[in-house]
Amino acid sequence: WVNTIGMRPPRLDLLTVRRGFEKIHSWLKPNGKAENTEMKQPEGLSVVDAKMWPWMKHSWDRQLNRYLLSRQLDKVSEESIAITTIPIVSDLIGKLPVTRWIYYCVDDFSVWPGLDGRSLLRQENELLEKVDQVICVSKTLQDSVGARGRESNLLTHGVDLDFWRYPERELEAHDLGLPQNKSIALFWGVIDRRMNADWLLALADQLSSESIVLAGPVQDPDPRILTHNRVEMIGPIEFNRLPSLAKLAKVLIMPYDDLPVTRAMQPLKLKEYLATSRPVVASPLPAVKPLAHCLEMTETKEHFIEATLSWLRSETQASPNESMVQKQLASETWKAKANQFAKLISK
Repeated sequence: WVNTIGMRPPRLDLLTVRRGFEKIHSWLKPNGKAENTEMKQPEGLSVVDAKMWPWMKHSWDRQLNRYLLSRQLDKVSEESIAITTIPIVSDLIGKLPVTRWIYYCVDDFSVWPGLDGRSLLRQENELLEKVDQVICVSKTLQDSVGARGRESNLLTHGVDLDFWRYPERELEAHDLGLPQNKSIALFWGVIDRRMNADWLLALADQLSSESIVLAGPVQDPDPRILTHNRVEMIGPIEFNRLPSLAKLAKVLIMPYDDLPVTRAMQPLKLKEYLATSRPVVASPLPAVKPLAHCLEMTETKEHFIEATLSWLRSETQASPNESMVQKQLASETWKAKANQFAKLISK
């Protein structure tokens, strides 16, 4: 497993400075190996924090990173299959001693907020020409790849049902930085420009004793979200605490805007939300529509506000579609997806 530096070009802001220090700290550890304090590392897995140059726009940027990465990964087994979820490794194909390259396409990075879309699209096109196989997580991504002359397999994301149904331990609101004794509409994930700020703020304006809680890293969202007194920003939450966080909410919301980047994505949180047995209100993304019978999909701002307020002020916290949700997710476990993935890459 190779941790790269990501694809966001460095900027003069607090986020870049913080991430820069985190990366430098990880590079200074012996052999550049990433430590994992959250969970036990599976036997047979080695993790490398790759030292890289943080720019990728120019040919010399790419040449430098090709040199740095190939030097750090030169001991890869010749019998290995290389799987990448990011296009910035296109220059490594043919440089590492592996049998096959597979592109596991999880997002359309060319339209992702804050990224150098033009450079990433160019590298992805080069990657598509070189790899042996492509697997996409959404039909939208599959269509995009197909329009560029490349066949692919479709494999949507999964979910760990027991993890979300049964938290390790129940936590109180104060343990997680939540407002006390309030009905909460909860969102977790990256807080950025993909979020429909108009929907979110219109909902916040209708709240009285309730609150909207956004949990996750803040990456240049609409600034209006940051100043509303009914919107609570509690920062990133440890992954193993998220099921407990969900139990403290009345409703889970996914108010993404209708954008090229959101049409292409297959949000991990969608099935995670459903697995918690909490009511879910979501905007009508392509990834949401096949699961519309398991949640409340809202086409308009007014419907989004009405549906969320209804659950915030309801006496119940259980999803009305719980039996349908559990039946739907029974075949969507990560174990099932891993078996499908193994079969696809062994062809």
